[in-house]
Amino acid sequence: MTDRPTGLRIAAIVPCHNEEITIGKVVRDLSAAVPEMTVYVYDNNSTDRTVEEALAAGAVVRHEYFTGKGNVIRRAFSDIEADIYVTIDGDDTYEAADLPAMIDLLLEGPYDHVLGVRQDTQETSSYRPGHESGNKMFNRLTSRLFKSRVTDMLSGYRVFSRRFVKSFPAISKRFEIETELTVHMMALRLPSAEYPVGFRDRPDGSESKLSTFGDGFRILGLITQLVQHERPRLYYGLLTLIFGALSLILGIPVIIEYFNTGLVPRFPTAFLAAILMLLAILMGSIGLILDGIRRGRRELARLHYLGLQAVAPVIPELKSATPVSNDRDERDAHIERPVPESSETSPKSQSASDAGPSSTSPQNRLHVTRP
Repeated sequence: MTDRPTGLRIAAIVPCHNEEITIGKVVRDLSAAVPEMTVYVYDNNSTDRTVEEALAAGAVVRHEYFTGKGNVIRRAFSDIEADIYVTIDGDDTYEAADLPAMIDLLLEGPYDHVLGVRQDTQETSSYRPGHESGNKMFNRLTSRLFKSRVTDMLSGYRVFSRRFVKSFPAISKRFEIETELTVHMMALRLPSAEYPVGFRDRPDGSESKLSTFGDGFRILGLITQLVQHERPRLYYGLLTLIFGALSLILGIPVIIEYFNTGLVPRFPTAFLAAILMLLAILMGSIGLILDGIRRGRRELARLHYLGLQAVAPVIPELKSATPVSNDRDERDAHIERPVPESSETSPKSQSASDAGPSSTSPQNRLHVTRP
């Protein structure tokens, strides 16, 4: 394990609703994996012994009464002050032992976001029926729409920097929060990496809170909404093409008939075609205006992000991973350069330079070069 800066504040956020069977083990596993980390369990209107089990395991328990994982994440990101944030589900489906390597990867980058990509640790798939195919579909759709590759956008196992958390608006209410986190990273082109993590079935007696179709439609709706906000020219450009095409389909026969006879016998059709063309022009104008607003909003978000203090990176003497960047033009900014040997090197820099390579081998990491 890479030596981390002393005094680093690490907080694990565990949203829970009726997880009495698993929450105690999750808290103990997290504390064993990263002893210096504070584990916060956010109870979301549980009716069982979730709170008692979490307290007995040594967690700090807080309450969020607005139902939904998105509401919990928004509250936790607002309340908790830390240098590194971890989000993980309370159903004991993720491998807590992978967390130290994820934190080290965040520091070594340095990155603002490390995504835990789920890898089945069982012979049979740990995904519920329809979830794996739906996840792959959303991954491809989001990657194409926002021009940045993601492997497992619906994973609930992530590590964030303070910069990421305090610049994240958190609008979502329910399980679509993972989609919003992913798009926030893509929209601001924040440095991000992916790491394979163990994934297993819920233990017997533990029930999933996911709704295959209900949450799927919510995620699709959120993607549409985020495209409208983050890529207005694409969104309103498509509407312009649709209205314009309908207008031409209806209007061209009327125009041809007018030139041949000098008459407009199908006046309602001509009127509808004109209205559709006006709508097409209006949609195109709205797209251009909103794109200018988006650029200004994104610049402000970027400036706010840059105004937040970054976590000091840990730079091993021998790098075991290739940096990952969201933007091709930013790759050079993440290239690690050797620390020059000098007698004036500070003790803190010297200790970071003398740190051994990460115990995580390159074969265990996913390296995604984002276009």
